[in-house]
Amino acid sequence: MKYFIIAGEQSGDLHGSNLVSGILSSDQEADIYCWGGDMMEAAGAKLLVHYRKLAFMGFIEVLKNLGAIKKNLSLCKEQILDLKPDVVIFIDYPGFNLRIAEFAKKSGFRTFYYISPKLWAWNERRVKKIRKYIDRMFIIFPFEVAFYGKHGVAVEYHGNPLVDEIEKRISQFPEKSEIFRSIGIEEQPVIALLAGSRKHEIEFVLPVMMKVVRYFPEYRFILAGVKNIPDEFYKRIIGNEPVLLVKNMTYEILHISRGALVTSGTATLEAALLGAPQVVCYKADFFSMLIAWFVVKVKYISLVNLIMEFEVVRELVQYDLTKKNLMAELKAILPGGDKRDKIISDYAALKVKLGPAGESERAANGRGGG
Repeated sequence: MKYFIIAGEQSGDLHGSNLVSGILSSDQEADIYCWGGDMMEAAGAKLLVHYRKLAFMGFIEVLKNLGAIKKNLSLCKEQILDLKPDVVIFIDYPGFNLRIAEFAKKSGFRTFYYISPKLWAWNERRVKKIRKYIDRMFIIFPFEVAFYGKHGVAVEYHGNPLVDEIEKRISQFPEKSEIFRSIGIEEQPVIALLAGSRKHEIEFVLPVMMKVVRYFPEYRFILAGVKNIPDEFYKRIIGNEPVLLVKNMTYEILHISRGALVTSGTATLEAALLGAPQVVCYKADFFSMLIAWFVVKVKYISLVNLIMEFEVVRELVQYDLTKKNLMAELKAILPGGDKRDKIISDYAALKVKLGPAGESERAANGRGGG
């Protein structure tokens, strides 16, 4: 079979790479093309467009790049028509993917959605497009079953692909002492900083994180950087603070950390599955947040809290993200803190709720992928 997969951001690239691996394990002759990233390409897909050309964040940034978005939509449609895939698979990224889904369905192609867009958080009306233009809907969060059920959309839940990815990675980890040696530092207590994968969010969140570093001198702060952000960009914000920048080792850093400050997103679930107690941080420009306050309908912003349906980890959003609040919450989750044991216990319950590893294969085999 020939597959055309579209992922528009880093987390989609991760999930897409696991899906590609799952497809190839059950269909070794599969011909897979993608809009995605390095991980999908390494897994065996032919990369047509990198997500770096697609990842526009925030309402203002999207408005500024409408011309580029329109060109990308046209290019994607042309490639689908040229390649004539047996199925087009969408991974999250709804603003782009739902437009392509409408085109693909009307053009006679089968359409699957592998990672649901967060319609339960905002713009619930888009469910009508899912019902109209998507042939099969695969979800990765248990609470999405009820959400789509009330809208009359049949869905398939096979587990969460991050469970697969993290179990695989953990099995490959060396001893913690070896991880410290590979980073180039002595073994010591670590606090991980995950400031996001886009410049826009890093510029707002990371400066606040920097304000608490000197108040925890017994810990080594390690910023888990992403490779698409230049070192100079990070270092300009870090300034003279004693923070070590390490790229492309996020899971290893979380594995050795005693606690973490995490920008909202997939990283919150990654930190939980790796057992790192965390404080969730988010801040954006005033106009983007103002619009979000009007349209976002969920009680929580972190995946951990959304899945568990109660506050497992503290969320500091916009004006709550202050030096004072961040210091207090960080102390509470570190060894000796009054919230640490409860978070670790809730993480164990979270893993049970998500289900066992093997989602990617289950979604890609006869029950899911083809």
